[in-house]
Amino acid sequence: MEVIKTDIEGVVIIEPRIFKDARGYFFESFSAREFCEKVAPVTFVQDNESYSSYGVIRGLHFQKPPFTQAKLVRVIKGAVLDVAVDIRKGSPTYGQHVAVELTAENHRQLFIPHGFAHGFSVLSEEVLFQYKCDNYYAPQSEGGILWNDPSLGIDWRIPAEKAILSEKDFKHPLFKDYFSDFE
Repeated sequence: MEVIKTDIEGVVIIEPRIFKDARGYFFESFSAREFCEKVAPVTFVQDNESYSSYGVIRGLHFQKPPFTQAKLVRVIKGAVLDVAVDIRKGSPTYGQHVAVELTAENHRQLFIPHGFAHGFSVLSEEVLFQYKCDNYYAPQSEGGILWNDPSLGIDWRIPAEKAILSEKDFKHPLFKDYFSDFE
């Protein structure tokens, strides 16, 4: 696997080595040994999957300490714009984000370490999205930032009038109104 650094330390794109022949293709989507050597020493404990249609925006979500989560995300079918926002107070990239297109065709994965809000927009007709977490979901620890906060400058590549969000995601506070628990 190839590890590609982004503009924010710790957030990396992972491109697998793909073997193609007349039958199709094969790739190793995850190896704990190689991941720990090349990316970070992480033990994933939970796998999640979501199905969504065009225009759906999920996020920006995070879990507060002590239930923070690092995530390894990928697309099995379709395409998303995946976004990670640095919410670590004191970080030189606090309030900045990384946006990466993940598709079933490019097989890219994005690793998002602790201290980031995460979300994605569905760019294709439908998407099957999978992710690994290094901590269990804790509902009492949920947090979120408003998806279209102008101070973040995220281009979700979905017209606002076509955006489909949960009721909860429409009600998250702006970034400036959020007091970060992350150091």
